[in-house]
This record gives sequence, C-alpha cells and structure tokens, in this order.
Amino acid sequence: MSQLKNYTGSVFGGLGHLLKAYCEAKNIEIPEQLQQVQNLERFDYVIWRDLLENLNAMHPKTGLGLEIAEYVQPKHLGIIAYLALSCENLGEALARYHDFHRLIYDGSPLIVEFNPPYVSIRWEAPEPHPTQLTDEIAIALMVQFLKLFMSGESIHLHEVHFVNTAPKNIAIYEQYFHCRVRFEQPKTQLLLPVSEAFKPLRTGDHTLQQLLLKQAQALLEQLPNSTQLDQRLQHSILTGLQKNQYQIDFIAEKLGLSVRQLQRHLQQQNTTFQERVQQIRFMLATEYLKDPHLSLQEIALLLCYSEQSAFQRAFKIWTGQTPQQWRKDNTTYNS
Repeated sequence: MSQLKNYTGSVFGGLGHLLKAYCEAKNIEIPEQLQQVQNLERFDYVIWRDLLENLNAMHPKTGLGLEIAEYVQPKHLGIIAYLALSCENLGEALARYHDFHRLIYDGSPLIVEFNPPYVSIRWEAPEPHPTQLTDEIAIALMVQFLKLFMSGESIHLHEVHFVNTAPKNIAIYEQYFHCRVRFEQPKTQLLLPVSEAFKPLRTGDHTLQQLLLKQAQALLEQLPNSTQLDQRLQHSILTGLQKNQYQIDFIAEKLGLSVRQLQRHLQQQNTTFQERVQQIRFMLATEYLKDPHLSLQEIALLLCYSEQSAFQRAFKIWTGQTPQQWRKDNTTYNS
C-alpha cells in the first residue's frame, strides 16, 4: 500500500473501459480489480500499471500494449478525443494533446518539442520504474489517437525509442509502428517528421473547438490544484450525469458545500440548479447529436434519461424540434 501513497498521478477512467473492451474481444475473463475501476472517473496510475502487468502475467505476449491500443475509441480518451476532431491538422491536434494530456494521465508532463526536421513527443520525468508495457501502451495510444483523426491517411513516423531492453522479436514493434524501433535509449519517445504536422485531419470545426476547449479547460481544473466554483459545478454535473448522480445534494457534497450554500450561489447568478443541469444536458445533447454513430437511445442514456421518449420531450421544449429534425438540420456531413 505504501506505493499508493507516493502519488504518481491518475489516469482517465476510460482507459479502464479500453482494457475491458480488449479482454471481452479476446474472451479473457475480466479480473476483479479491472471490474472495480469501471465506474470510476479516474483511478491511480499504480492501479493502471498493475492491471497491465497482471494481464501480461496471465496472457504473456510480446507487444501486448500495442495490441490493446488497437481497440481504443474516442470515448476511451474522453473529451480530448472530441478536441482533436475539431482540429484542422496533425500539428494542431498534437498541440491540443499537449495542453490537455493530463486529462488522460496526469502523472508526468508531456513534452512536444519541434527540432526540425523532427518533432519529439515524450514524457518528462516519468515514474521511477517505467515498464516496457506502460511505455509501449502510452506511445501506441498516442499513435492510435493521431490515426483516429487522419483523413484516411497513414502517419509516417521516423523512429520510436524505448528505454527498456529489446525483446527477442523487435519485428512486432517495427511492423506496428512502420518505422525503426530502438531499445535501450536515453528516453522513451516518438519522433515524427515535421512535415507530418501539416497533414489535414478529417474535420475542422472552429465553433465546436471553442466550445470543447472551454469544457476541457473546466475539466482540467478539477485535477489537483484548481478552481472556480462554476467550473467545478459544471464538471460535477457533467460527470454526475454519466453515473446518474447529479442530484443537488450529491453535487453540493461533492463541492464541499451545503445544499443551501449552492442554491444561494446560483441565486446570485439568477439561475437554479435544475436550470444549470438542463443547460449542460442541452449542450451535451447537441454535441452528441452531431455524432452520427450515436443512436437517440444511446444519447438518452448518456444524458441520464430513463427513456428515449423523455429525452425527446425535453429536447422539443429546448428547441421546438425533435432530436431527429435537429440532427438532420445541423449535421454537415453524411456518414
């Protein structure tokens, strides 16, 4: 337990969902420890490392981290994935990843360094004993993150470096990254030609980007250090909606306030708690509706409605339109 006291950061709960998705795809029994983190917004980095190591002990495999990373979806990375979607090119997405990577893993700072002709991406002052598995999944997730948003183009990496000793089969790594992979290097890093940074991403929507940047900034300020009460309130409602724990007494307790204090604060802003919840629901609903892969039933669940019909009624009150009509009028591309 002493290890847990040495705070090495926390990871976004979506990484626990990623690991579960991998286990399910491979018909691997879900370990109890992995089951326990499924409802957590964040969990300790030490637990993440243990989960990976235990999985590797049960099913040893060279390049396990690479294989797990292939199952990543935007939802596993949280809002940072939506941020990248709204960037116009790879360089912009990298800059966003740099600004907000702590939302995924806040243990050590990410360094993005432009040293033409290459961009170096690495983690500064990593944990005392990084394992090959934690390193390779961090790098592989970064590559998958970038691939997710490319316009069907592949990313041409220059080299990938790891600090750990080389495995017997380096070819697995070189086939995955499509570049030279070096082991026993001074730092774990990914080297990308600067020219790759100007490759266009699939979509560029500055309005969406601005909205999401505000949301991400609010989320970021919840990590140890923060914050302004309104941003904390927004974050608490956002996360509470995902767990059906957004009632005022629960949110007030989370903010370290009494219900009365929270109501008084909202009164001063000429609003109510219910209005604030509905504002955030509406904001999220319009973002979810822009994603053609989300069904109305899934959106209703994400917004904590017990039934799709309740979501549809609320949306009609907000906009005068059904969600289907709104989606049709506001979706700019077909999928």
